[in-house]
Amino acid sequence: MTTIQFIQNHISASPKSIEATLKLLSEDCTIPFISRYRKDQTGNLDETVIEQIAKLSKQFDDINKRKESILKSIEEQGQLTLDLKAKIENSFDLQEIEDWYLPYKKKKKTRADVARENGLEPLAKIIMAQNSDDIEFIASKYLNAKVPNEDEALQGARDIVAEWINENSYIRKNLRRMFQRKAVVETKVVKAKKDDEAAQKFAQYFDWSEPISKAPSHRLLAMLRAEAEGFVKLNVGLDANEEAIEFIENNTIKNNRETADQLRLAIKDSFKRLLEPAISNETLQEAKAKADSKAIEVFAGNLGQLLLAPPLGEKRILAIDPGYRSGCKVVCLDEKGDLLYNETIYPHQPQNETAMAMKKIKSMVNAYNIEAISIGNGTASRETEFFIKKIAFDKPVQVFVVSEAGASVYSASKIAREEFPNFDVTVRGSVSIGRRLSDPLAELVKIDPKSIGVGQYQHDVDQTKLKEELDTVVVRCVNSVGININTASKSLLSYVSGIGEKMAENIVAFRSENGPFEDRKQLKKVPRLGDKAFQQAAAFIRIKDGKNPLDNSAVHPEAYPIVEKMAKDLGLKTTELIGNKEKIALIKPENYITNDIGMLAVKDILKELEKPGLDPRKAAKIFEFDPNVKTIKDVRSGMILPGIVNNITAFGCFVDIGIKESGLVHISQLKEGFVSDVNEVVKLHQHVQVKVVEVDEDRKRIQLTMIF
Repeated sequence: MTTIQFIQNHISASPKSIEATLKLLSEDCTIPFISRYRKDQTGNLDETVIEQIAKLSKQFDDINKRKESILKSIEEQGQLTLDLKAKIENSFDLQEIEDWYLPYKKKKKTRADVARENGLEPLAKIIMAQNSDDIEFIASKYLNAKVPNEDEALQGARDIVAEWINENSYIRKNLRRMFQRKAVVETKVVKAKKDDEAAQKFAQYFDWSEPISKAPSHRLLAMLRAEAEGFVKLNVGLDANEEAIEFIENNTIKNNRETADQLRLAIKDSFKRLLEPAISNETLQEAKAKADSKAIEVFAGNLGQLLLAPPLGEKRILAIDPGYRSGCKVVCLDEKGDLLYNETIYPHQPQNETAMAMKKIKSMVNAYNIEAISIGNGTASRETEFFIKKIAFDKPVQVFVVSEAGASVYSASKIAREEFPNFDVTVRGSVSIGRRLSDPLAELVKIDPKSIGVGQYQHDVDQTKLKEELDTVVVRCVNSVGININTASKSLLSYVSGIGEKMAENIVAFRSENGPFEDRKQLKKVPRLGDKAFQQAAAFIRIKDGKNPLDNSAVHPEAYPIVEKMAKDLGLKTTELIGNKEKIALIKPENYITNDIGMLAVKDILKELEKPGLDPRKAAKIFEFDPNVKTIKDVRSGMILPGIVNNITAFGCFVDIGIKESGLVHISQLKEGFVSDVNEVVKLHQHVQVKVVEVDEDRKRIQLTMIF
């Protein structure tokens, strides 16, 4: 099987498209570059399909490497037959390959190994052949110093038979299917931990049982966490083992001679001691892998929505990290997000210096020409919002409440220390709150995505796969928007197609030494940024007010001659063509196709010329919570409240209604009718109206509905 055939078995794409994509990937082209600027070669494959092709290609290579290792190991043992070699070479089912390798796998000394050392393998073969009676008499011929009687001889022979049954790939394959269909996951509370306060959040799993094939990802991950924290014991197995044992017997026992009784004993032992633990563990691991994939998918979707949240843009912002006793940390930022001033005010209890705080805020707004105020949504957020709205400003000032999730992580990070070496964590955290209003993407890329607070069991899933997927999402978002190379941080630059962390450092250093970039060609002067990196990166950076207006668009430099020809053919300068919809409509794309740039690319160029550098994100909107709801004590059943979706899970979404506790809208309460995917109905940061169904003050839980 070829790489292309393997990939075709998993996705619906033509061999030609797959081949072209693999060729581009082998030439070190990035996925954003391929999906945007090589559509004609790939047949217009989107990013997600190209990502799948890249993953499947790696998977194909990994399987082949594993097969080579297995074949070498078996050959070194002198056990590699032509039949076995052909089976392994022709299979791409890793589990099946591992089953075939199992008899040859190096393992700790087993009971069967001891029995072989005691000379009992011939007796085991006689039992498996099932041609003999009077098996005890036959067993007596194999007695020696280590095997003093017939019972021990037969026990040793059964140990060998049990291992053969365990290593039978057909039996393992079918038992695996049986477990996948019928296995049950059960949890029982650890009695000594039952009354622990920390255990109560897992109370529903103190005595729980359900088919593992039907357990939703979030529930399985919750059970596994409860087990990891020592509150429950978890087990996966069949309700009754008789069906499994009967299947093995039907595929092992050929007749009813005396050897059949020995085989039955060996089968029961093999199942209980070897097969059941292994297959049940495999079943759990497979279910865990699926649960991980689902949780990672939800997390990645949330992260993508969060990163592409509406930016306010280049505005002068006053940001506040609210607090009570320690006060509210205030910072003033310029249009580029640079820190101009910081101060601490104490408008709340216990100091209650409200009048002085108002005077200071008003003074800062005037002194630094502030256009918007960003308030973190943590402790004292609502009180701070009410306090700000009481101030009579001399000009209109927009007030926003933003998520501060991850701001404290950023403030203590190496990145924050490098940006603000002379300020403490409170100032850095406030700066982050302000910057994530002006440009959420630029600020949030500095924070480990796991700390942003939009996941579900993110610390319980496969961390390697989680990181890979989240990095992919960040790269996808950054390159879909494009970045201003003259204001972008090292963190943001490192996610640009073809750049990476080291090159980002070089770009920032070059910018510091030489001043702002005036055109894209200057990138080539950055140390170690060669032609390949320039090809991959150039179109994803933006240069505002530069020498060439196309440098502030998504038109790739390789297509500049085409744009110039279009303008010339219309008797215009390039600057007169950009944004000129009437003239652009006159252009016939087929007249500008070249050997390197096809029809799809030309059409993309025309779209970009209509709205050059257009940010795909929407504009930020002001939102106001119900002013009468300040704590959970103010929430009553039947209330209809405005809210913001602040987390999405597989089972519903959480909505911020302006208090410390977010309310849950279960997937069944999102809209009338069946909903298979929460993202079909709501998006992160969406403004919604919800109705309160139930309030549990003791457990701090609020049930909401969007059906009313």
